[in-house]
Amino acid sequence: MTEAAAGLYSFTAFAVGGDLDLNRLAVRLGIDRKYRWEEPMRLNPVTFTPSAGSDAVWVYLFYFGGIVFLNCSDDIIARCIEGLKQHLEQLREQPQLRFREDYRLEITPDGEPSITNDCAVMPVFKQELLEIICFVIAKSVALERIEEHVDAVFDEVGVMISRLGQGVLELPDKRLAKLASVVLGFKYTSIAHIMVLDKPESTWDNEEADRFYLTISNLFELRPRYQEIKHKAETLLDVTDVFSSLSHARRSARLEWIIIILIAFEIIMALWQKFWGG
Repeated sequence: MTEAAAGLYSFTAFAVGGDLDLNRLAVRLGIDRKYRWEEPMRLNPVTFTPSAGSDAVWVYLFYFGGIVFLNCSDDIIARCIEGLKQHLEQLREQPQLRFREDYRLEITPDGEPSITNDCAVMPVFKQELLEIICFVIAKSVALERIEEHVDAVFDEVGVMISRLGQGVLELPDKRLAKLASVVLGFKYTSIAHIMVLDKPESTWDNEEADRFYLTISNLFELRPRYQEIKHKAETLLDVTDVFSSLSHARRSARLEWIIIILIAFEIIMALWQKFWGG
């Protein structure tokens, strides 16, 4: 509370695999309200009750799997995550949250405004600053999780291409379908799910908040990273289409050979019956 009152706000964001059903979580926590799909849940990380403006520590939960702690010590964060595991299956399935982002906001009345990759300095405190920072770093850490997954699939496809260069094509339809599903999942998660290109509600009618959001989102390169994921996903889909075409061509060739062999067998049997059947 002392640091926050003095003008220092610390943020710690984590990415959770899969989306968070905030309305289901609200029912489990006894919270009588409905959350819109773009609206985060703000809780007291100790009591798990809706956070009031006077609370010194908060935790934001975003439906796309982002969790952001405000002014929370490592001990509070650890205890909060353990408590949330009782209500969120995604946390129980992940023994360790590997994707993390840290940020700070300093309120300095006599200082010059500045925004960097790890800290923002502003002369006046406004609530929307907290909301915007949480929004951006939650998306940033969620993108980091997708980026790692995309790179892993790229490595897997690279091995498949190398084997194809050696004349080896061993890709059953089930594996191709699974690969296509994973690639489409990248596009859905980054475009529709995380909504990288959407802006916080507080920026709609507030020009100053909109400038702050654009600046900090540019620093975290949300749009270029989204475009990179989109480009890689499209490339992977193209590769999947090629493998699928080759697999179907190989299957068609096998069927043609089977038909030729059967026809040849029928001819041989007919000749045998004609000349040696008696």
